[in-house]
Amino acid sequence: MNKTLFLLIYLLCSSSLFAKSELDSLIVLLENTIKEAPIYEQKKINKIESIKNILANTHISKEQKFFVNGQLIEEYLKYNFDSTLHYVNLNQKLAEELGNPELQVQSNIRMASVLASSGRYFEAVEQLERIDKKHLSNRYLIDYYNALIKVYNDLNFYTPSVQNKQRYSTILNEYINLLLPLLDKESDQYLSILEKQYRDQRNLTECEKINTLRLSRAEMGTSEYSLITFERSLLFELKNEPLLRKKYLILSAISDIKAEVKDNASLTELALILNEEGDVERAHHFIMFSFKDASFYNSRLRFTVISEILPVITNAYQIKTAQQQKTLSKLLVIISVLLFILLLAIFFIHRQLRSLKKAQGELKKVNDQLKLLNYNLKNSNSQLNVVNDKLAEANQLKEHYIGNFLTIFSNYIDKLDEMNKMVNKKIAARQFEELFRLTQSKKLIYTEIQEFYKSFDDTFLHIFPNFVEQLNNLLTPEEQIVLKDEERLNTELRIFALIRLGINDSSKIAKLLRYSVNTIYNYRVKIKNKALTDRDNFENSVMLIGVAKK
Repeated sequence: MNKTLFLLIYLLCSSSLFAKSELDSLIVLLENTIKEAPIYEQKKINKIESIKNILANTHISKEQKFFVNGQLIEEYLKYNFDSTLHYVNLNQKLAEELGNPELQVQSNIRMASVLASSGRYFEAVEQLERIDKKHLSNRYLIDYYNALIKVYNDLNFYTPSVQNKQRYSTILNEYINLLLPLLDKESDQYLSILEKQYRDQRNLTECEKINTLRLSRAEMGTSEYSLITFERSLLFELKNEPLLRKKYLILSAISDIKAEVKDNASLTELALILNEEGDVERAHHFIMFSFKDASFYNSRLRFTVISEILPVITNAYQIKTAQQQKTLSKLLVIISVLLFILLLAIFFIHRQLRSLKKAQGELKKVNDQLKLLNYNLKNSNSQLNVVNDKLAEANQLKEHYIGNFLTIFSNYIDKLDEMNKMVNKKIAARQFEELFRLTQSKKLIYTEIQEFYKSFDDTFLHIFPNFVEQLNNLLTPEEQIVLKDEERLNTELRIFALIRLGINDSSKIAKLLRYSVNTIYNYRVKIKNKALTDRDNFENSVMLIGVAKK
């Protein structure tokens, strides 16, 4: 019994982890698809232009123009409302000029459908009321009922009035009952209506079966796939399966981008969910992308929906950004303090090394005197006492410096503790010449400076990973800074990195980087002379590197 329970728990956990991993991968895929959105848009533009080129033919007849306009309407339908409306208007005029009743009906129904899709419901109804449905063929009667169903379905969904909702629902069902006998029972439209009825009745098992069948017939990157996956997310919302709901919203959003469907709802819904889950940055990124699509499409209905969500997500994003900036400011203060401590430690260590060098000289003199004493055993005890006193004094001085050296080392830089131990060992072994040779070398200071540069470079680039690229964007192309292999920042970049951190005084920068003030000034002037735009505002532009754009 216990083994069975354990196995069940293990399978549930494994399934949950797999679903979470799949969602993470899909989110990354969605973000990459958003980056590639201009590619898909260019394909859409190229296709539209190729159709428009047909209209440029002066020998094309009005009937042919009508059908070419119809192709443009299909391309613009979910891409740009104003362009769709423009070509529908053109077709209405062409149909009247041709005196063709069938084309007039077709263009009028299309106009009603377009108006309904943008939230202009009563204008759509007025358009449809002008049509005498008694003489419509099945083909146009289907389109006629579809337009009315779109109107009353949206009115039923968006109205806040319970009384109106019931009235719109009754009218909607009447038109659905009139439409269903005209449809092929295997068609996607028939199955879509049936699926919605099952969903409204909460018969989720049958609803999922139909949706699965429809999804198997659709192809990613089409408006049909986008719609079916969006409806599938609604199904899993009712089944209280949030991971699957998010999965199909993501797939729907990816398909919308690939199909260049600007009139979309999936990404907006996904942004709202992510905001509720605390993933504010992604939510803000997605809602801004949806807002841009809605602006381009110019849908009154879509604007209304997004306008209710956008302030909520934007406010959450601004709060989180403010918190991050506050944290960043604290980190910068801590880093500045640590840098100051490090520089102070290096300064005192340098002084101690000079003191050790002086002590070594004293010890050398003592050794010389000891050698003389060894060769001349006839010297008096008083002279030997003087030498011993000097030796004791030198040893006392040596111990004083070593003690100070150890104290500073242990408080500021652990690495230098090893050197202190080595110095102590050499002195104890009286290897004074070798110790003198080691302390003469500037390798320690050079190494510590390079380690300081490396720590600064790594820390700064962790905070501003794109600093080099963004600074180069401020320079003329031929004057941009090119780093050597394995070089993260050079002197010029470090100067402007410090400026970005708010250290603007050349004397302070010179102390931190161990250059003269004049050298720092020359570097600053040299870089500003390479500026792409106004050199006087160059450093202000540097201060904006890494700042989030609203």
